[in-house]
Amino acid sequence: MTALETVLGFDFGLKRIGIASGDSLTRSAAPRPAAVSGQSGPDWESITREVRALGPARLVVGAPYNVDGTESALTVAARGFAAELERRFRLPVHLVDERFSSREATEALKDRRASGERKRRVRRADIDSAAAAVILGRWFAGERHMHESKT
Repeated sequence: MTALETVLGFDFGLKRIGIASGDSLTRSAAPRPAAVSGQSGPDWESITREVRALGPARLVVGAPYNVDGTESALTVAARGFAAELERRFRLPVHLVDERFSSREATEALKDRRASGERKRRVRRADIDSAAAAVILGRWFAGERHMHESKT
């Protein structure tokens, strides 16, 4: 990555999908509004709006593993989500191990609230998008997943 690129990160979940954006210059990530996910799947309309509004060059999806590193049903679902992102948007999709990203995001948001920096209460959607920012930050820091897409 040599030129300035916008990158979107996703924290896949069965109820919500956290979204964050960042760029290759600052290598930092900021939360965006989370997308709803339900029995009919992700809210592709809101995800498409984010992709069109920000024009990313690539996408990063958190791969949820169990604490011991084994896969779960959610790992398979997140890979399916990553494949669908690649199919819909024709962009490279990278996977990053997302273990403990939600815990890290929750602690950071609670610390900001306790310090007075954050005024409103912490909602689940805030945590999901903050976790997406953690995932994207890990990707910028060079963490990769061995099963990521070849594009």
